[in-house]
Amino acid sequence: MKIYFAGSIRGEQPDPNWFQRLIKEIQKHGSVLTEHSFDYSYEEEIKFDDEWIYTTDIGWLREADALIAEVTAPSLGVGYEIGKAEEWGKPILLLHREREGRKPSAMLNGNKDLPMVRFTEEEEALDQLHRFLKSVKA
Repeated sequence: MKIYFAGSIRGEQPDPNWFQRLIKEIQKHGSVLTEHSFDYSYEEEIKFDDEWIYTTDIGWLREADALIAEVTAPSLGVGYEIGKAEEWGKPILLLHREREGRKPSAMLNGNKDLPMVRFTEEEEALDQLHRFLKSVKA
């Protein structure tokens, strides 16, 4: 199974340790097409041509069997990827860490066709992630 993992890179400050943990857990179910995208810093990422990033990422998203998006840190790119995956009928799981004074995007949270796991403990999110990926495999 091929999984597209999406998370903020240029948007709000991401959580690189959490992203790496998620990628390792997702890899238990298949290959993570975007794992390299989270192996370097923003300074390294901006060295890539934007058109190359778009073309490459859209190609991977088309190829993916499912999309998992960490949406705690707002990102226009992640929102775009979610929209395309929904348009193409891909299974989608959204993960949002509860933070005081912060709510998930109303466009994502209000769309009942997009399952969103709202969590405080990482283990809660990981449990739901594994359930989701098992259901996609079935």
